[in-house]
Amino acid sequence: MQPQADPFIVPVCHDDIEILFQDEHLLLINKPTGLLSLSGKHPLNKDSVHFRLVQDFPTATMLHRLDFGTSGIMVVALNKQINGHITKQFQARSVAKSYTALLYGHLADDQGVIEFPIAKDKPNFPLQKICFETGKTALTNYHVIERLTESFATKVTFTPVSGRTHQLRIHSQQIGHPILGCDLYATDEAFFMAQRLMLHATTLEFDHPVTCERVKGVCPCPF
Repeated sequence: MQPQADPFIVPVCHDDIEILFQDEHLLLINKPTGLLSLSGKHPLNKDSVHFRLVQDFPTATMLHRLDFGTSGIMVVALNKQINGHITKQFQARSVAKSYTALLYGHLADDQGVIEFPIAKDKPNFPLQKICFETGKTALTNYHVIERLTESFATKVTFTPVSGRTHQLRIHSQQIGHPILGCDLYATDEAFFMAQRLMLHATTLEFDHPVTCERVKGVCPCPF
């Protein structure tokens, strides 16, 4: 019988969740880096976006997730009906999202499209892998904001068309420009160039389930 690996215990997150918008139906929040979206199975991984929000909003339910290290905007439903309505928008890909990231090196092109199919790397959970046989279609648009000469990095806007697990992180790796601070897909040099994962969810657009108006949430990038 093989010994079990030590469970991953997340560091304590001292940053607060910022509420960007609130009505009786939903919340727009700014998730800090270093906070789980949902509580983990281990008792020491209880702290999460959901765990914190239900203290003040007992009916809050999570519609989507951001990686532990990713900061930025999320939408949270305050009842099951709203959850179902916005979930359908995610499934129909009518929710528009953009992210800001710092990538290792200088990208040659000012804009482009990254398209590699993504599949679970089952022996190496939670890693994903590029697989042209079993992977699901994944498409990411990028636009260069600035090339930083001092840090040898490029600041970009990502606009993912699909929403695969780790999509932006593995797509960046595949074009040779991993996200700085990425513990899963970056080289050691790129990982140690930042104190956190340099990925931030900047904008989120969807149709309000009650008013039917287009909600355009913005959460400025902190880096």
